[in-house]
Amino acid sequence: MPADIPGIHHVTAIASDPGRNYEFYTETLGLRLIKRSVNQDDVSVYHLFYGDRDGSPGTSMTFFPYTDASPGRVGTGQVAAVQFLVPGASVDFWLDRLESEGVEAEEPHDRYGDTVIRFHDPDGLPLELVASADAPAGDPPEGPVPPEYAIRGFFGVTLSLATCSQTASLLKTMGFQPTRSERRRQRFEANGELGYVVDLLEDPEAPRGEPGAGTVHHVAFQVSDAEQAQWHDALVERGLRPTQIIDRKWFKSIYARTEGGVLFEFATKGPGYTVDEDVDELGEHLVLPEWLEDRRAEIEANLPELTVTPRSD
Repeated sequence: MPADIPGIHHVTAIASDPGRNYEFYTETLGLRLIKRSVNQDDVSVYHLFYGDRDGSPGTSMTFFPYTDASPGRVGTGQVAAVQFLVPGASVDFWLDRLESEGVEAEEPHDRYGDTVIRFHDPDGLPLELVASADAPAGDPPEGPVPPEYAIRGFFGVTLSLATCSQTASLLKTMGFQPTRSERRRQRFEANGELGYVVDLLEDPEAPRGEPGAGTVHHVAFQVSDAEQAQWHDALVERGLRPTQIIDRKWFKSIYARTEGGVLFEFATKGPGYTVDEDVDELGEHLVLPEWLEDRRAEIEANLPELTVTPRSD
């Protein structure tokens, strides 16, 4: 078996208005746009990547913003919440910030010793800030959120499932071990510093999720380049139907639909988002992989306008 997976690499969701998405994740949440590209499977749509200063694995929240997307419905077979990790002393700051930005947040509550603030992005995507005393220093970007309060990356994700047993077994194979449980929630943890939590919520009576704006498309987990092929074989042995390895320019990917219905990706840590842009210029221009460069004029003509403000360090 390949080595245990340390945690989440990135999470990709579906949005609607790209400008509104950009403003919320950079201005309200203080993340950095670290790559502006296109959905390689549908080049009429942006692929926007947000994260820390250089888009380190475990920090990258990405979106396909379809301007004509209908709202989705979060339900079983989907991610029920994306969890961001923030420092333990930042709760009051974030409550004040979300209120000042017009974002309605639920009252903070305790979950396994951490304080959780739940809210939604402009498309209705369920988000949580998890305040933990163990949050690493990280490499927060310059921006509207002071570094002592900034999002460090992912804490984890919550998956909504009709039944949890098969997904729980897969997570154990991936190196996530059960640590806590209460009512319908089971927690699994890996040994990484970011994105090391996957919570499973079991509810056989809940409605099935429907894809659309405000829902997660897939969750990607970190694997090494040397072991990615081994993960492909391990997924086949479990009876899943993974794709072949796909070159996404900034990482290589394998995708597999889990028994519970959630799409998992197994993405390499490198070469990373600075392979084709200087770190100080990340996200300022539309970047295409070399196999799409000959279509640049056509692609740019079909994309909606998106004004990206350069960083002012």
